[in-house]
Amino acid sequence: MAFQKAVKGTALIGGGAIATVFGLSQFSQYRNKHGTLVHVQAAEAVPVPMKSHFPTREQQILALQTTSEFDVLVIGGGATGCGCALDAVTRGLKTALLERYDFSSGTSSRSTKLIHGGVRYLQKAIMKLDFEQYRMVKEALEERANLLEIAPHLSAPLPIMLPVYKWWQLPYYWIGIKLYDLVAGSQCLKSSYVLNKSRALELFPMLRKDKLVGAIVYYDGQHNDARMNLAIALTAARYGAAMANYAEVLHLLKRRDPAGGKERVCGVRCRDVLTGQEFDVKAKCVINATGPFTDSVRKMDDQKVPNICQPSAGVHIVMPGYYSPGNMGLLDPATSDGRVIFFLPWEKMTIAGTTDSPTDVTSHPIPTEEDINFILSEVRNYLSADVEVRRGDVLAAWSGIRPLVTDPSSKDTQSISRNHVVSISESGLVTIAGGKWTTYRAMAQDTIDAAIQAHDLKAGSSKTIGLQLQGAENWSPTLYIRLVQDYGLESEVAQHLASTYGGKAFEVAKIAQVTGKRWPVVGKRLVSEFPYIEAEVVYGVKEYARTAVDMISRRTRLAFLNVQAAEEALPRIVDIMGRELNWSEQKKKEELEAAKKFLYYEMGYKVKSDQLTDRSEISLGPSDIERYKKRFHMFDKDKKGFITILDVQRVLESISMQIAENTLHDILSEVDLNKNGQVELNEFLQLMSAIQKGHVSGSRLAVLMKTAEESLRRRGVIPVDRSGGGL
Repeated sequence: MAFQKAVKGTALIGGGAIATVFGLSQFSQYRNKHGTLVHVQAAEAVPVPMKSHFPTREQQILALQTTSEFDVLVIGGGATGCGCALDAVTRGLKTALLERYDFSSGTSSRSTKLIHGGVRYLQKAIMKLDFEQYRMVKEALEERANLLEIAPHLSAPLPIMLPVYKWWQLPYYWIGIKLYDLVAGSQCLKSSYVLNKSRALELFPMLRKDKLVGAIVYYDGQHNDARMNLAIALTAARYGAAMANYAEVLHLLKRRDPAGGKERVCGVRCRDVLTGQEFDVKAKCVINATGPFTDSVRKMDDQKVPNICQPSAGVHIVMPGYYSPGNMGLLDPATSDGRVIFFLPWEKMTIAGTTDSPTDVTSHPIPTEEDINFILSEVRNYLSADVEVRRGDVLAAWSGIRPLVTDPSSKDTQSISRNHVVSISESGLVTIAGGKWTTYRAMAQDTIDAAIQAHDLKAGSSKTIGLQLQGAENWSPTLYIRLVQDYGLESEVAQHLASTYGGKAFEVAKIAQVTGKRWPVVGKRLVSEFPYIEAEVVYGVKEYARTAVDMISRRTRLAFLNVQAAEEALPRIVDIMGRELNWSEQKKKEELEAAKKFLYYEMGYKVKSDQLTDRSEISLGPSDIERYKKRFHMFDKDKKGFITILDVQRVLESISMQIAENTLHDILSEVDLNKNGQVELNEFLQLMSAIQKGHVSGSRLAVLMKTAEESLRRRGVIPVDRSGGGL
C-alpha cells in the first residue's frame, strides 16, 4: 500500500525506465574486459617472483642509488602512485617509487573509508544522461568487487541505510538504488531492500522517528584506507619495486633526444629526507602521481604549464561508537546545502563526513570549527531527539584534500573531470590525476598502458586483477581464533591483528611481549581501550614507519580514532621506536613534539583547545557556581586560588587512593589552559560550564573531583580511566 500511495502518476517512473534501458545497454559488456577473479591465475601470470619478505628501507635506498636506470619511476606514494608501481613491476618492468613523506600520508589516509561506485554520480548520470559519469560508476563498481576480493582482511561489505521522510521519495530513491545494483551486475554485493518504519528503527534505533516513512538499505564496501595503501606498497616491494618513503624529489632530470632534438625527462634528483643525502635516480619513464601536488611536479617539467588541479577540502569527524549501530551506515542524500553526508561505523567508532569546499594545496590540512559544526548539525537532523549530539563527543577530526582536475587535452579547460585524467607532456612526463580511491587499480593500469606506449617499453598487459595484496594470503574470517589459541592474545586484540595484517598477523604475534598476567599471556596494549599492542610498533618499523606520526596515524589508526588516546600512547611509542631506530634522547624529544603538533593541528586537538580557553564564557547559575566552588576548595585547602598535583595527591591519600604522578600530571594538563602546572578556580569553572553545554565531555579531572567529594563521605573508589570523552 505504501508504494501505491507513493507512486501517484509520477514522471519519475518514466525517468527510471529510461535509466533502466541506459543501464541495460551496457550490462551485456559488464565484466567482459576482466573476466573472473582468480588469485592463483593472477599470481602465476606475473613474470617476476614474489619475495617472502619485503626489503628494508636501507636496502631500498641502496637499490635506488645503484640501479643504472629504471624502466618506470613513480613520484607519489598514495594509493594511485603505489598502484602504478605494483602494476608496472608485475608486468616485469624495473620499477621505483619515491614519496616525500610517508606512504598514504596525504589524501589516501583521510578518506571516508568507503569502497564505492558513487550513488550520487549515478543519479547525475541518469538525470543529465551523462555517459561519462555512468562509465565512471560502472568502472568503480567493478573495482569495488576486485578490491574486496584481493584484500578481504582490510575490507568488507557494509549495509548503508537511506532514511526516507516523504512518501514520494520512496519510489524515487528505490529506483535509483536498484539501478545501482543493476549496474554492479554479477558483482552486486547484496541486493538492496526496502524497510518499513518499525524495521528501520529496529536496525538503526538512533534514527529520528517523527515523519519517518521507511528506509532503503543498499551495500557498498568499507576499508582501512591507510593500511590498504600500505598493503599495495608492500606488495609492490615484495615483487621487486624499489619503494622509498621520505625520499623527496628536488627536480627532474632531462636529456636532449638525439633523434628529435627535444628535451626528454630521464629521471629525478632526490634527497633522502632522513639522512639529507642527495642522489640521482634515472628512468626511461617518470610518472607524476602526486594527487593535490600534481601541478607542482608538472611545473618542474614546464614552468609555463597551466594548473589543472582544483583542490577541494573534505572534513570528517569521529564520534563514539554508540552514535551508530555496529554494522549499519547512514546516508544523508541531501544536506541543507546540497551536499552528501555519510554516517558510518568504523573501527568500533562512528565517522561522519564529508564537507566539500575549495582550499589551498598544503601538506598539512587543518579541520575547521565551521566544518565540524556543519557536520554535527546535519547529524542532529537525522538522529533521534533522545540522542544528544554533543560537540564534546568529537574524538578526532581531519581534513583531506581531494584533487579534482580539469583535462588539459579538453577544449573546455574550465570543466571539472569527475574521472581520472592521464596526460603526457612534450618531454614525456606522464601525469595521472583525479579519480577516486576505489578506482586506484584501473587508474594505475591506464597510466602504465599510456607509459608503455609513449616510451616504447617492453611489457605485457596488466596483471593486477585478482592479484592478492599483502596479508590476503592465508587469511580467513576465523584466523583470529588461532591467534588466541596459539599465542594467548585477547580475543579483541587477535581480531584486530587479523583484520589489520591478515595472514601476516602471526609475525606480529610472535614478537608480542609476555604480559606477566594469567590472561592475556602476550600482547601489552598501548592504551587500555584500544586493541593496539606494543609489538605493532616494532613491526611498524619493519613496514617502513620512520616517525611517531607514521605510527599513530597510518600503522595504527589511533590518531584518527581518538587524539587523546594517541597522545597518551606517544611516550611509549617513541621509546619503542627509539630503541628500534637507535634514536638519541634529543631525537626522541623532537619526535614527541612533532607528533603532538600533528595531533594539535591536523587531527582536531586545536579545535578541542578552542572549546576551553581562558576566554571561554562561564554560563553557570549561581547555585552551580557555589556547588563547584565548594568542590574546588575541598582540594584547595590553603585557599591559594589554584590546585596542583600535590593538592590532588593529598586528597587521594586521605581516602587511601594512589594514582601515579605522571597520570595525575596528564589529568591536570587537560584543564591547565595557561600551562603553568596548576588549575585555577576560573579554569575549573570554565571546564564545568563547557561540560554543561556539551562542548567538552569525559574530563578525567571533573570525574575525579566529583567522585572524590562523594568518596570523602563514603570512602568509595575513584575511577581515573579516560571515559571516552572527545574534543
